[in-house]
Amino acid sequence: MITLQWIYWLAGGYVLCVAALGLRDRGNPRRITTALFWGLLGAMFLAADRLPAAAVGVVVLALACLAGFGGLGRGRYAETGEAEKRAEAARLGNRLFWPALLIPGVCVLLAVVFKDAAIGGVRLLGSEQTTLIALGIACVVAAIAACRLTRQTPWSAVEQSRRLIDAVGWAAILPLLLATLGSVFAAAGVGEAVAGLVRAVIPVENRLVVVVAYALGMALFTMVMGNAFAAFPVLTAGVGLPLLVQLHGADAAPLAAIGMLSGYCGTLLTPMAANFNLVPAALLELKDPNAVIRQQVGTALPLLACNIALMYFIVFRHSL
Repeated sequence: MITLQWIYWLAGGYVLCVAALGLRDRGNPRRITTALFWGLLGAMFLAADRLPAAAVGVVVLALACLAGFGGLGRGRYAETGEAEKRAEAARLGNRLFWPALLIPGVCVLLAVVFKDAAIGGVRLLGSEQTTLIALGIACVVAAIAACRLTRQTPWSAVEQSRRLIDAVGWAAILPLLLATLGSVFAAAGVGEAVAGLVRAVIPVENRLVVVVAYALGMALFTMVMGNAFAAFPVLTAGVGLPLLVQLHGADAAPLAAIGMLSGYCGTLLTPMAANFNLVPAALLELKDPNAVIRQQVGTALPLLACNIALMYFIVFRHSL
């Protein structure tokens, strides 16, 4: 049976390969600290569940120090020439998108259609976190397909992905850290504090006002945290569940879905979402680091307004 632990081991092995390649790259002036950063992260994927909490905490602090003090750098990479890239792009055309499209396709197939599949009475996928397991398998399938399509070796794929990871740097793990931080905030009772603040400043008996507060809160908190996954447990525990679901009888499923979409509107508007908004500007060598955000404002604000309207009419559709 394939469990989520297998996916963690696979991710850890991959990150350790990136660290090993980085350590050998003498073109990177910070190759030792860069390799140490990715090596520690890979080790956590492999063995964090078997280490004392204090040891994991020390590693997290070490990662923060390496990133905060500029320990990550870029080196030299085995890249093809411009003419070869153009020739390959012309040969493959839109087929280049096939591996990427395989990821959601295989993930849905495994998580929905074959989630209970078994061979000889043994389940193929673990019963817990089935979707994450399916996503990990889908990424492996897509990687194999990409290598076959481009006629490259898996090791070449690791080398090229190292180039991208070094370009993104520590921001590559930012969504994971922020999502974890959201869970910590929820466990610490921040949601209850938010609920108390909302009750003090808005008329909670007016469900339209509460809907607006929840959607805007998701967007604003996401702008502060940089990730909707971090905002979601806090705002949903503080506003969504007690005020909309319990007090006004809102349908929880569409409320959560549209609430996340409202948070994503905040993602489009903040430099805190570095991997989405600052990294692309850096990779494209734009003079204005906020150029991506400026282009997204015209999409984010109307979309947030649409989400508020949808949330109100869908989550209360049974009582309108």
